[in-house]
Amino acid sequence: MVLHPKAKVRVAGQEVTFCCKASGTPVPKKYYWYHNGTLLERKVHGYSSRLALKGLALEQAGTYHCKASSEAGAIKSAPAQLTVLAQGQQSCKSEPEPSLVELPSECPQDATGSRYYNVGRCPPAPCASSVGRRSECGAEAGRCCGVRRMELRDIPCAGSSLPIKVVAECGCGPCAQPRVLVQGRVTAADTGEPLRFGQIFLGGRKVGFTGYKGSFTIEVPPDTQRLVARFVDRQQRFVDAIKVLPFNRRGGAVYQEVKMLRKKEPVELDGNRVNAIPLGEESGREPVGELLLPAGAFLRPSGEVFNGTVKASVTFLDPRDMATASAASSDLSFADADGDIVPLRTYGMFAVEFRELGSGAALQTGPVQVRMDAGQVWMPEHLQKMKLWSLNPETGLWEEEGILRPAEGSRRKREERTFLVGNLEIRERRLFNLDVPEDRRCFVKVRAYSNEKFNPYEQLEGVVISLVNLEPQPGYPTNPRAWGRFDSVVTGPNGACLPAFCDGQRADAYSAYVTATLGGEELEAVASSPKLNPNAVGVSQPYLGKLGYRRSDHDDPDLKKTAFQINVAKPDPNNVDETNGPVYPYRSLQECEQAPVSANHLRFYRVEVDKYEYNVVPFRESDLTSWTGDYLSWWPNPQEFRACFIKVQIEGPQEYMVRSRNVGGSHPRTRGQLYGLRDTRSVRDMLLENTSGACVEFKCSGMLFDQSLVDRTLVSIVPQGSCHRSAVNGLLRDYLSRHPPVADNNHTAAFSMLAPVDPLGHNYGIYTVTDQNPRLAKEIAIGRCFDGTSDGFSREMKAAAGTAVTFTCQERPPGRESFFQRLLTAPAEA
Repeated sequence: MVLHPKAKVRVAGQEVTFCCKASGTPVPKKYYWYHNGTLLERKVHGYSSRLALKGLALEQAGTYHCKASSEAGAIKSAPAQLTVLAQGQQSCKSEPEPSLVELPSECPQDATGSRYYNVGRCPPAPCASSVGRRSECGAEAGRCCGVRRMELRDIPCAGSSLPIKVVAECGCGPCAQPRVLVQGRVTAADTGEPLRFGQIFLGGRKVGFTGYKGSFTIEVPPDTQRLVARFVDRQQRFVDAIKVLPFNRRGGAVYQEVKMLRKKEPVELDGNRVNAIPLGEESGREPVGELLLPAGAFLRPSGEVFNGTVKASVTFLDPRDMATASAASSDLSFADADGDIVPLRTYGMFAVEFRELGSGAALQTGPVQVRMDAGQVWMPEHLQKMKLWSLNPETGLWEEEGILRPAEGSRRKREERTFLVGNLEIRERRLFNLDVPEDRRCFVKVRAYSNEKFNPYEQLEGVVISLVNLEPQPGYPTNPRAWGRFDSVVTGPNGACLPAFCDGQRADAYSAYVTATLGGEELEAVASSPKLNPNAVGVSQPYLGKLGYRRSDHDDPDLKKTAFQINVAKPDPNNVDETNGPVYPYRSLQECEQAPVSANHLRFYRVEVDKYEYNVVPFRESDLTSWTGDYLSWWPNPQEFRACFIKVQIEGPQEYMVRSRNVGGSHPRTRGQLYGLRDTRSVRDMLLENTSGACVEFKCSGMLFDQSLVDRTLVSIVPQGSCHRSAVNGLLRDYLSRHPPVADNNHTAAFSMLAPVDPLGHNYGIYTVTDQNPRLAKEIAIGRCFDGTSDGFSREMKAAAGTAVTFTCQERPPGRESFFQRLLTAPAEA
C-alpha cells in the first residue's frame, strides 16, 4: 500500500474524499472500501481507489480503510478517522486544557509546598475544513488546533518574581509540520564494529550512506505508515539488514541501534555432488535443520548448469541464542489472504550466497530441499503449520515459498530423527525463514515517565519500547529456550500498545522481555525485589502475580535495571481482575490505546538526577507539537535543535548545585528578559581529590524564532554555597574580549558572559551539538563535556579536562532547599 487514506474532520452536510493506492505485480485493480469494518456497496458509492461521500451525516463518522487485491494477493490500508461535527459544533475549544510544569524549588505555590503551575495546552487535534471546500487526494492543507494567544504572568518566588508564559486561547490554524526522522547507528552484532559508509535503501531507492562511526539519519517520507530500510555493506562482510524502523508521527527524531549479522565464512562445494549444509550447529547444539543440494543444483543466471567448485556461505540466525534477536531482519510479519498484516513465530532465518570459485560470479540454484528437525519444534500445534518464507526487501514482509511436510524417509545418518521437508529455488539473494503464523495474540500496555513519581502529566513521548517474545522452558519462566518474535513501538501521549504472543490456557506459555530507550538512553524499569510493589509497577493484584513480573536484576543486583520480563497471560473476560489491562485481547487494540492512565499498565522511567530545567515558554522536548513560536522560546527552531553546555570545575569537599540563568543580551525584543534556568549538580572526579565538575546547559546565542536578528544570550553561572571564581579559561576569556560587548564580571561568586555565537569546542570549555532531536543533542554534548574532548563520549567526569571556569568552595554547601531558604530570609541589602 503506497498511499493510505488520511484522517479528516468535516461538518455535517459537507463532502469528503478518501484515497488509497497499492502497487504490485500484476498491478492491483480491484479496490474495496470499509466503514467501521463493514464493506461498503460499490453500486451505492461508485468507488474505485477513491471514495467520495457527499452530504455527510453524523452517523457516517468512524474509521475508513481500503483493500486492494489482484490474483497475487491482497493488502489493506491503515484506517483513517472521519470526524463529523454537528452544525455550530467547534472542533477546537478556545479554552486550553490543563498542563502542569514544575517551577524552581524557591517558588512554592500553596501551603502544601507544591511547585506545579498550570500553563495550559491546546490539543493538536485536526480542525474542520472550510465549508464547500473540495477535498482531493493529497491536496488538502491541514488545519489543526493550536495556540492562538499567550499571556505573560509573574510568579512570586523568594522575594522576587519569575516570568512565565501561559496559553490564554486556542484556535484553528495551519498544522505544525515538524520533520520526522529516524537516527541511529549500524554496528556488527558480534564485535560492535561500525558499518562505515554502508548504503541505505528505502524500498528500491538509495537514500544515503552511514557515517564513519556507523551513524545514520533517515527523513521519513510524508504519509509513511511502515518504514522499511535496508542497510547494505559494500564490502560484503555482513548480511543485508532489513529493518522496520519505528518513528514518531508527531515529529522529531527516534534513535535506533541496528545490528548486522556477519556472514559465515564460505566453504567449497563440488557442484557435481550432493551437498548438505547444516543450519544452526553453533554452541554445541543439534542443528535446527539442513539445506540439501542435489548434484547439478547450481545454475548460472542464464540457466546453464555449473558443475565446478562453488564457494558457499550459509549464515543461520538461531533463535535459540537470545543474543541474536537484535540482529534479526524485518518485524516477522506477512500479509494474509485478506490483506491483514499477521505476525510470524520464527524457528530460524538463513541467508545464502553461492559464487563460482575464481571468477566470484553469483550463482542460483534449481530445486533444493530444506529439511527441519521436528524435534526442535516444542509446540506440537506448530508442526502442522510450519512453512518456508522469503523476505521481500522492499516491503519488509515475508512471502510464502512453500509448506514443510513430514518426510517419508530419513537419511541414514539421521534415522533417529524426524524431518519436515520443503522445496525451494534460490533465484535471488534473499533471506529465508522457518516460521509458523501465530494467532494467539494480545497487546501489552506500557507507559514511560520522566521520573519515579509516575505523575500522569509527566509521561514521555518518543520513547522506543521494544518487546521480544520468549518461549520459556515449562516451569522455568526465567530460562527461555528460544525467542520467537520482536516488536518496537514509539510512545505517544497515552503510552504504547505492543503486540505479543499470549496464551489463555497456560499463563507461562509465552513470556515477553521489554526494554525502553529515549535518544539512546536506556530507561529504568520498576523494581521487583526485595519486595514487589503493585502500586509502583502499575498493575494490581492478583493479575500481577499471574504475570510473574520480574525486573532484569531480580536475582542478581549487579545486572542492569533496564528491562522486565512477564508472562503474557491472556486476560480472562470472566475475571474482573483481568479486564483492566495491562494485557488486552488482540481485538481490543482501540481499548488498549484509549485506556485511561488509571488503568493497569507497565512502567519505565528516567532515572532522576540532580538537575532541573525551567523555560519561560513551556515546551515538552518529547512532543515537538508543543513548541510555540515566541521571542522567549528556549529553542527558536523546531526543525533543528542546538544544545550548548559550559563545563565548570569546582574545587571543594562536596558536590555542588550550579545554576545557569539565561536572559536576552543583545536583541531589542528580549534584552534583559529571562529565557530560562538550568540547575545541575556537579559530579565528583574519581581521580582528583576534592574536585568535581558540572556540565551546565545554557541557551545558545543565535537567531530567535523570527530568524531576523541574532541574540547573544547573557549567561550567568552561579554555584551554590560559599564559592568564588578562581580561574577562567584563557582562550575563552580572549575570545570574549575580542567579541564585545563584554559582560560585567564584578561579582566573584559568579561567572557571566554574552554567549559566543560560534561553536567554540572543548579547548574553550564550551560544547555545542546540533541535532533534530533535542534530547539526543543534549546527551551527546554532555558526553563530550564529561570527557573534555570534541568528539569523545564519557559517563565518568574528568573535571580538569576542557574546563571553562573554575570555582573554589570553602565549606560544605547547604542542601538545595536550605540554600534557597537562606535567600528568602536574607536582608534586603544583601
